[in-house]
Amino acid sequence: MSRPYIHGRSKREAERLSDQADTLTRILHHDTRYPHGCRVLEAGCGVGAQTAILSAHSPGATITSVEISTESLRIARWRMRELHIKTVDLVNGDIFTLPFRESAFDHIFVCFVLEHLHNPRSALLKLRSLLKTGGTITIIEGDHGSTFFHPDSPFAQETIRTLVSLQAEKGGDACIGRRLYPLMKEAGFSDAAVSERMVYVDAGRPDLVEGFTRKTFIAMVEGVREEALARGQVSQTAWEKGIADLERTTEADGTFCYTFFKGTGTKG
Repeated sequence: MSRPYIHGRSKREAERLSDQADTLTRILHHDTRYPHGCRVLEAGCGVGAQTAILSAHSPGATITSVEISTESLRIARWRMRELHIKTVDLVNGDIFTLPFRESAFDHIFVCFVLEHLHNPRSALLKLRSLLKTGGTITIIEGDHGSTFFHPDSPFAQETIRTLVSLQAEKGGDACIGRRLYPLMKEAGFSDAAVSERMVYVDAGRPDLVEGFTRKTFIAMVEGVREEALARGQVSQTAWEKGIADLERTTEADGTFCYTFFKGTGTKG
């Protein structure tokens, strides 16, 4: 059974994930490449948005992509067929009980997954056991606490805090990006290193205004509207004002900034 996923699994969310992956490819994945002939595990592939990028960047690698949600996996399979990708094996499975032998993979890729888990350290320990000695792990996570924008707005900040709070109630951490380094060290990865991947948006970058601020971030926040209002975490007036103020940052004099974190490490 799928664990609670704060953003839901609607068609709109699948589209948002695709928009996010397409928009952030250069920022997040320009340095993600795997050698010909290696075996890569993608832990938590969702609808396959990141999977397609991994395959395009490393056409000689064999990729096994695991996803706990059967609905997301169905979309991922459709995406692979549409893109004529044949180097990816899509598997339904739980990150904590994966059906692979120890040391089965050369590399592991985890993107936007740890933030949704009750115990990300345990997940990393499990994944480490599946790596060959000398194999590497790559982890990418966001941090909603890194968001700032102009014009600033206490209402917009409240809508973001509401999302963070709802995710925490489900056992996740929407600000996990800042924890990547200690998590990797606790899980026993050597050569751990984390780099910040800042997304800065203004009117001079219209592709990011549309692809990131509107279709990725604001769409993500709007996705929890019904739950936030139903639980009384924010008033409808404050919520609508917050979303309007986030939209205000996409205008000609607005700016928006968010930071992702990319961690890499080795199994010694």
